[in-house]
Amino acid sequence: MRTPGPQIPTANQDTPQGLAFAVTAYGLWGFLPLYMKLLAHMPAAEVVAHRVLWSLPIAAGVLIFLRRTGDLREALRTPRMLAMGCITAALISINWGVYVWAIATDHALDAALGYYINPLFSIFLAALLLGERLSRTQLVAIALAAGAVLVLALEAGRIPWAALALTVSWGFYALAKKSLPIGPNQGFLLEVLILTIPALAYVGYLAATGASHFTLDFGRDAWLLLGCGLVTAVPLMIYANGAKLLRLSTIGILQYIAPTMIFLVAVFVFEEPFGRARMIAFPMIWAALVIYSWSMLRQMRAPQPG
Repeated sequence: MRTPGPQIPTANQDTPQGLAFAVTAYGLWGFLPLYMKLLAHMPAAEVVAHRVLWSLPIAAGVLIFLRRTGDLREALRTPRMLAMGCITAALISINWGVYVWAIATDHALDAALGYYINPLFSIFLAALLLGERLSRTQLVAIALAAGAVLVLALEAGRIPWAALALTVSWGFYALAKKSLPIGPNQGFLLEVLILTIPALAYVGYLAATGASHFTLDFGRDAWLLLGCGLVTAVPLMIYANGAKLLRLSTIGILQYIAPTMIFLVAVFVFEEPFGRARMIAFPMIWAALVIYSWSMLRQMRAPQPG
């Protein structure tokens, strides 16, 4: 007899299970820099390759256990869905690579900035590409975020490319993901399946040239690389379940947990410098997010026509 899982709400409402799933996922993502810092002596491409390879058995095992592999088989047989899967796979691999590099090279604050800006970039993309109209408050929030990036660029004499790369890659990833008519867990497995071939090729090249950190005697580096599968797949799949059991507005507020934790880890654990420009830019971002969240909540609570 199958044990019943959490019930999906019939109305647009929050559930305790959904809140627990989402907070757990965002908390795990918030602590992820601590794990990635242990891999800082390895090339980012090698870490990303192992994130792909060791996520595959976890994601596949979960879908097989849940008996939800039908959509995946259909996607693999449909050229259009497979092409969209290649696009999302490329975007998520870029995002992972920049993130791993940022943590390893003491740019965790840029990673936090990138994920703070992301929801504002997403509404900008929706307006630019999907024709959605922006409210006045949303325009103000986007302007504040752009101003914060400008402050950082002027102070450093260069654009904070790591933060922008994370924002842009994740924003387009989320946009492209909407074109995949399969569930998030199936979509994730499709992406890692697509990425497995180049990941295996790269790992094989490293092994052949003696540059691999993954050895069969299973030292510390090998175990850390194996663990990349857990720290990659588990939070994403927990989040996918939580998102189904929460209102959009609740998810919108909870998404700030991870970048806030990354920010705190960067400043208090990694002791990255928090200079004058960041003292100006980060409050501007936080103000933009408050304005954005207030606008979003007001829209969600407004009576719907019809």
